[in-house]
Amino acid sequence: MPGKVLSVASECVPLVKTGGLADVVGALPGALAPLGWDMRVLIPAYRRLLPQVRHWDEVFAEDDLFGGRGVVRRGEVEGFTLLALDAPHLFDREGGPYAGPDGKDWGDNHIRFAALSWVAARIGQAGLWDDWKPDLLHAHDWQAGFAPVYRQLLGGGNSVITVHNIAFQGWAAADQIGALRLPEWEFHAGSLEYYGGLSSLKAGLVWSDRITTVSPTYADELMRPEFGMGLEGVIAARAALVSGILNGVDTGVWSPEAEPLPFSAKAMKGKAANRAAICAEFGLSVDGPLAIVVSRLTDQKGIDLLPEVIPEFIEGGGGLIVLGSGAPELELAMHGLAARYPGRVAVRIGYDEGLSHRLFAGGDAVLVPSRFEPCGLTQMYGLRYGTIPVVAAVGGLADTVITANPMALASGTATGLTFHPTDAVAFGQALRRLLALYADGKTWAKLQKAAMAQPVGWEASAARYAALYEGLAG
Repeated sequence: MPGKVLSVASECVPLVKTGGLADVVGALPGALAPLGWDMRVLIPAYRRLLPQVRHWDEVFAEDDLFGGRGVVRRGEVEGFTLLALDAPHLFDREGGPYAGPDGKDWGDNHIRFAALSWVAARIGQAGLWDDWKPDLLHAHDWQAGFAPVYRQLLGGGNSVITVHNIAFQGWAAADQIGALRLPEWEFHAGSLEYYGGLSSLKAGLVWSDRITTVSPTYADELMRPEFGMGLEGVIAARAALVSGILNGVDTGVWSPEAEPLPFSAKAMKGKAANRAAICAEFGLSVDGPLAIVVSRLTDQKGIDLLPEVIPEFIEGGGGLIVLGSGAPELELAMHGLAARYPGRVAVRIGYDEGLSHRLFAGGDAVLVPSRFEPCGLTQMYGLRYGTIPVVAAVGGLADTVITANPMALASGTATGLTFHPTDAVAFGQALRRLLALYADGKTWAKLQKAAMAQPVGWEASAARYAALYEGLAG
């Protein structure tokens, strides 16, 4: 009994992206379409978003949208229907989706994304002018956290919320409850109140009909204080309604066969050609495994561990290329490694999609030493390209990488290396194992082939979302 789903989020590829959330939101409509689900995606019309689409139709309007008028415009984007909330008083600003040019969060973010949630609930209540009305809402992260609340307040209807990263919770002061169009009688610990204030994510977790996370292990972790970040009790209280569904990757976009120097598990010569090309591009000469890091440079991603473990790895014959940006002190630390090991370590601050593809095509291993990782896509790109993941055993990293222990190697099921806990001792030992595996050419080739055989697309996950929707719609 497939039906219609309104997916509500703050970003969506290919129009606006700051992280993996955008990839998931952009991939779900196409993944669910073969299963009969008609999903439309609602995001804010940030400055410069509307000109990216050739044609828009006005399909909904709200005259009193938290201080101004809002219009929902419908357009077609890479095979799915996008709904853009055009509310200039909230979204027509210089800067990114959440912060201004100075890097500081907008002070009215709670209002901006409450407006997004409000419009989602109104569409759920009244439908669009083109006679499209969703059977349920799918909210993503704190930016859409109030959507399940408003949906209930405006007359009811089913909703699901997906936690992509519980570290971001959408906090607002308690005195904003009226401005957010929320009932004061719901300001208590069992509903909207959160440590004396308001949290849109907590509200979504309490008021939605189902909760999903982006990996099974992350769903379990969120019920523990070290990962739940204050919301572990809320998650645990609704444990029967929580499920972990792994993200997938777009295997058409992330395909070694589609790279300028193509290769496959059956024809790996192109992998060597890509490695030679990326080493030439960065002026590196590396005899051992070439490791890559494509990441935000933050402590959460474990980047602060690299200066402690990489020297031994380099002295053992390895090389490293880092692509990313983040904390200034970590950017400086990466430059320090490159200065210490010229010709063996290279750093590019920023993000470059084309370079990212070249790094996965040419790298031998991808390092993901995250302290927590809801799902992670980087390790899946590594699997797809035979770029062996070396990952902390947390969240989706633990769910997607089979560590190369003796039994897994003997059975041919190993796909990478995992380590625990996320500290320099365990990470350093994993890099020693990486050097030893790379030195054994036959074992390394088997490891690459097993990694590339792993299913990392959306098929299985889409089926799980479809089953979840059917249960709610039914």
